[in-house]
This record gives sequence, structure tokens and C-alpha cells, in this order.
Amino acid sequence: MEHLEQMKNLLMDYAVDYGLAILKAIIVLVIGLWIIRAIRNGFEKLLSKRNVDASLKPFLGSLVYNILLVLLILSVLSTIGIQMTSFIAIVGAAGLAIGLALQGTLQNFAGGVVILVLRPFKVGDYIDGGGHSGTVKEIQIFNTVLITPDNKRITIPNGTLSNDSIVNYSSEPIRRVDMVFGIGYDDDIKTAKDLLESIVTSDERILKDPAHTIAVSELGDSSVNFAVRPWVKKEDYWSVFFDLQEKVKLEFDKAGISIPYPQRDIHVYNEK
Repeated sequence: MEHLEQMKNLLMDYAVDYGLAILKAIIVLVIGLWIIRAIRNGFEKLLSKRNVDASLKPFLGSLVYNILLVLLILSVLSTIGIQMTSFIAIVGAAGLAIGLALQGTLQNFAGGVVILVLRPFKVGDYIDGGGHSGTVKEIQIFNTVLITPDNKRITIPNGTLSNDSIVNYSSEPIRRVDMVFGIGYDDDIKTAKDLLESIVTSDERILKDPAHTIAVSELGDSSVNFAVRPWVKKEDYWSVFFDLQEKVKLEFDKAGISIPYPQRDIHVYNEK
């Protein structure tokens, strides 16, 4: 009975000691998380006041948050009573395995750094990359977030983007709108060309310099094709593209110019 009483007292002592340590650790964790969020919000507000590029804000915010989170975890472990020297030795011994396990994550982190240094795109640009297209919403520490025109959210690892070909549609202030319009072989080429010229020059959104191009580009199977290539400001690209499609159809109809479509003639022979 005396032995059992000693065991009971020993367990009670351990429960009190470790219970208090765990309680302290929980308090440190809760307060620490609150402080880290406050520091991150304050840091992001400071970046906004200093007019730091929008591409850097989420990346630097995530970086600061993760560094502080690691320090907090170490503090919590120390509060419980785990010796940091032993803990660091264990982590060092397992470093190779951890490195192999996090190889993709580290590659994505390095990719994020490369993107922010080389700046192939920034927040707000419309890009093709990683097999997807969309407007860049965020450049995070490991991923880049795109928003598609139909409002879908795409998350692409930075490692994939940094090693892929990227088409940036927003980097240059002007763009060329490439369109093709076909007319029938029986229609007058000069009349059609003059009409296209009138449509293009009457649109104030189309730039005078660089000059636009209107030329016969192909004698197709069923149509004579005109290449129409005006230059516009990048923000006017799609509005000009859609409007010119409609205007050309309406003006061609008024002028009696046909827009042919593929046809096939079938000849039927009756055998006697």
C-alpha cells in the first residue's frame, strides 16, 4: 500500500508540473498567435503607406508570418520543457529527410523569389503561364493566384511558373488587334478594302501611331481574306475587337458584300 501511495504522489507531482507547463504553453500559443497576426497586419499597413509594389505585399507578409510562427513554436516547446539543444540536434539529424520531403515546397519558395526579382509579371497583369490564363491576384510565398475572366480562382505553384514560358498581355501599354475578314470572290476587293479602312479610321480608340494594316492576306478556298491589324491601348483591346466584328458585318451587309462560309456542291447522277 505504501508503494502504491508513493506512485500516486509521484503521478500527482508530474501531473501538476506538466499540467502547469502545458497550460503555460497554451497561453503562450494563443497570445503569440494574436501578436503575430497583429504584427502581420501592421506590417502590411506599413507597406501600403510606403507605396510598396502590390506584388510584394502578400509575399513579404507571408514571409514575416511564417518566420514569427516558427519562433513561436520554438517558444512553446521551450515552455513545455523540451530542451532546445536536443530539439535542434534531432532536427539536424533529420535534416536530409526533411529536405527531401520539402523539396517541392522549397522549389516553390525559390520560384517566388525569382518571380519577385525578375518581375515577369505583377499583380493585376493578365498572363498565360503554367497551362492557365488569368489576372494575377496575389503572388504568395509558395503560390501565385490567378482569377479567370469567368471568376474562377487558380492557384499555381511558383516553381512551375518560374520554370515555364509566360505570356504577359499587360506589360506593354499598347497591343495590336489581329482580325481576319473574308469576302466572296465575286465581291469587289477595292470596295471592301475602302469600307474596312473607313471603319477603322472612324474609331477614335484606334491609334494613329503605329499605323494600322489592312491587306489581302489569303486567297482562301471559298473567300478572299483581309488581315485587319489596328493598334490600341491595352485596356481597349477587347472592346475594339468585339465592336469591329459587329461593325464590319453591318457595313458589309449595307454594301451588299458577302461574307462567305464553307460550302460543298453535291452533284447527283442518275445511271440509266
